[in-house]
Amino acid sequence: MAHLFSRTSNTSHKLVICSNIRYYDVRATPKSACYRDRRRKTWNGSMLQCCSSRRSRSSSQQSYCADQKVNLQTENDSENMKQKFEILACEYGWRIRRLIVIADEIKMAAQVQAEAFHVPMALFNDLFFHFFKAEVLSGLLYKLKYSPPNRYACLVAENDEDSPKELVGVIDVTVMRDQDVLEHLPDEAQEYLYVSGIAVSNAFRRMKIGTVMLKACDMLSNLWGLEFLVLRAYEEDVGARTLYTNAGYQVVSKDPPWTSNWIGRKCRVLMIKRISLLS
Repeated sequence: MAHLFSRTSNTSHKLVICSNIRYYDVRATPKSACYRDRRRKTWNGSMLQCCSSRRSRSSSQQSYCADQKVNLQTENDSENMKQKFEILACEYGWRIRRLIVIADEIKMAAQVQAEAFHVPMALFNDLFFHFFKAEVLSGLLYKLKYSPPNRYACLVAENDEDSPKELVGVIDVTVMRDQDVLEHLPDEAQEYLYVSGIAVSNAFRRMKIGTVMLKACDMLSNLWGLEFLVLRAYEEDVGARTLYTNAGYQVVSKDPPWTSNWIGRKCRVLMIKRISLLS
């Protein structure tokens, strides 16, 4: 509740704004008359008492506005939590859900991805890592803020036990329509789900977390009505390619030689998976 006061020498004026977006205006008589009269007025079921220019509130006003605020907050929180905590996959002791857009969880997701993709440096490695993590965090915040909820999602993996939850894996999915990819799909395919940013904490690798996250991508692709999932992997990364192949992805092309022969540039392969949409 907010109170805005304007004073004159003879009268006091108070505008009371409640959390339910309605307002009322109470004009008090001169101070002497106010003390003589003490008349009560009603507005929408709430008792209002004529007041002087000194700050005063009735308990009924506070209770009414507080109850309205609590009820609204409870309804919003219930709906948001129901959507954000939806489990997309749950296997091998891990469960996958959408990232909750709160500061702590966003930072944890950026930390996992930064640790997975940072290339160690011979000198000033810690400094370069902090810069890289800040860049990853900035990119994640941008996508969460400006991407429609049915076009982009950041999925996170956590343990499916009674112990405190720990974020151990992250994966990004984005609806895209890149023509270079669409040429490998049937003519009727207009869009596809692009899978990227697959990261698992170092201490939890080789525990089937990547497998479960890819299954969650399949589920989300079904929910969004997309028949094809696409990702890219480094040609020399045998472990990652094996993971994707076991999940149903097939290599359809790779980067042209003139784009991958530069110093420090690795050749990537394009892998595609087709799923059966649930009716």
